Amino acid sequence: MLPLIKFVAYVIDLYIWIVISGAILSWLVAFNVVNTNNRFVLSIADMLYRLTEPALRPIRSILPNLGGIDISPVILILLLLFVRDVVLLGWLAPAVIPSA
Repeated sequence: MLPLIKFVAYVIDLYIWIVISGAILSWLVAFNVVNTNNRFVLSIADMLYRLTEPALRPIRSILPNLGGIDISPVILILLLLFVRDVVLLGWLAPAVIPSA
């Protein structure tokens, strides 16, 4: 059971990096640093959007409108860190490790 918990923690870590890279790419597109007319940039942006949008959409529907500021990636990262550190590594991992 412990290897499964570690695997889920690694998947959560990977998804956190995907959310961070999606947020950075959206900033780069918004400030015209990268051009979405480039097919490679467009495919990367589309992939990151499709991976992160299902998790960010419910958070955006709950948050009030803050103008041009989107803090939903920060909220999602904090929730993922809570699940990884508190739920998986704080509650489940000590429960499955046999005590001596």
